[in-house]
Amino acid sequence: MTVAESYRWCEDVARQQAKNFYYSFLLLPAGQRHAMCAVYAFMRYCDDLSDDEGIPDRAAAIARWRGDLEMSLSGKLADHAVWPAFADTVTRYKIPHRYFFDMIDGVSSDLEPRALQTFDELYDYCYHVASVVGLVIIHIFGFDSDQAPLLAEKCGIAFQLTNIIRDVKEDREKNRVYLPAEDFRRFGVSPSTFEPRESFRSMLEFEAKRARDYYDQARPLIAMVHARSRPSLRALIGIYSTLLDRIVAANHDVLNQRVRLSTGHKLWILVRSWV
Repeated sequence: MTVAESYRWCEDVARQQAKNFYYSFLLLPAGQRHAMCAVYAFMRYCDDLSDDEGIPDRAAAIARWRGDLEMSLSGKLADHAVWPAFADTVTRYKIPHRYFFDMIDGVSSDLEPRALQTFDELYDYCYHVASVVGLVIIHIFGFDSDQAPLLAEKCGIAFQLTNIIRDVKEDREKNRVYLPAEDFRRFGVSPSTFEPRESFRSMLEFEAKRARDYYDQARPLIAMVHARSRPSLRALIGIYSTLLDRIVAANHDVLNQRVRLSTGHKLWILVRSWV
């Protein structure tokens, strides 16, 4: 497969599956947009390997994917449609290789039931599955400040905390409880039943405030990336932070409904971010 064909394949993947990310890609120049799609397609496949129960040995599949990553980064592309575009993007934007191995470590940790004890453990998990994404993305966006990587890390924490709060019911059904045991104890909530329900809502309010604090810490990152990339980053932060706002407005009731943004609302955020 040629590099151009690989980029087209990655863009198709992003268009079909990147429900929040893809909208922000639309505000980028073509070259950066294609690079974002290549990185997303790589991440999407990583997630699929850890989540697809139809794969007989997911640990072995992830190990093979790690080997393919090592091979492709060394200059010999493995046999998958993503690699030509991915390798070109990594080289073109000088993205540190370690971030992609950190990402694989993060999705590998989801192969076993999750029961995190402390917020430090949750932070480490969020770093591996989300902050490294932010660190990759700012290399595509371009940045000059040495503070940008730290703020990109915090931005990833905010995004992942938002996802965890929204998806707490679905994750529990997969034997994954990401919210720390120390918080369940603090609010007197059962991690297996989420009862008593009012105490659980108070706990989610606490977690939402924690996520909001990371959004606030990360917001100066917008001014640190190169000017042509700022609308895209502004849109990305806008979409995820608005999702958190919706959770709060719903009184943190994520067990009886899946909080989401409509396509129209996302497009409105895009227009506002561009203007």
